[in-house]
Amino acid sequence: MIIDSHCHLDKLDTSHYEDGFPGLIAAAQADGISQMLCISVDTENFEPMMRQIEPYNFIHASAGLHPLGVKSLDNFSVLEQQAQHPKVVAIGETGLDYFYQKDNTDIQQQAFVAHLQLSKHLKKPVIIHTRDANEDTLALLRSEADQSVGGVIHCFTEDWAMAEACLNLGFHISISGIVTFNNASALREVVKKIPMDRLLVETDSPYLTPVPYRGQQNEPKHVRLVAQYVADLKGVSLAELAEQTSKNFSQLFLKTLN
Repeated sequence: MIIDSHCHLDKLDTSHYEDGFPGLIAAAQADGISQMLCISVDTENFEPMMRQIEPYNFIHASAGLHPLGVKSLDNFSVLEQQAQHPKVVAIGETGLDYFYQKDNTDIQQQAFVAHLQLSKHLKKPVIIHTRDANEDTLALLRSEADQSVGGVIHCFTEDWAMAEACLNLGFHISISGIVTFNNASALREVVKKIPMDRLLVETDSPYLTPVPYRGQQNEPKHVRLVAQYVADLKGVSLAELAEQTSKNFSQLFLKTLN
């Protein structure tokens, strides 16, 4: 069974399924997807997201403010309350994105630090988005992250130096459908080096649909394609890759449920 370690279920169009959202979840289960982690990116849509996934005990959640949406920390107290919901197993998605936004790096960094401190306080791992911000991301992880709690660099697209630094800080690395793209040869070389016991797979649905479905909406069921591609790169069977990444997911995120 395969786990989609990062998806945005509340952002998905489910109109192509006769029964809507339940149909999408059933399609994922039919493809062997056993669990999903539904990622929150703001406080406003947290409650509707939770109502949507509440009936499914195999769908977990996070609580966070995406760096591209952070304008201030005025509502961070709301996030702190949301993060204590029993289905929430992680803090984030948080981090730094200097590719799309270079004019608000100060508030991005402040929000990132606040998330890292909340992760440390609640003992829930942190989910990190980083783009064109390796130096600052690593500096804040070194100064603020609790390595005993850890977390994951999601949708990893950076070089081996960044991967190795994150691994040395105790973080996991998650691979998305980008690994299947024609222009991702450098990423594929990085994936070959990531230790199996620190690896996760994800869809980032509805984004980053893997080959051969690029151009269509991504869905949790497509994490099987990502997992198969990564297994081939690692020279292992899909079953072995699925077993190890599921174990990694449980050890990182589900320990908070005990």
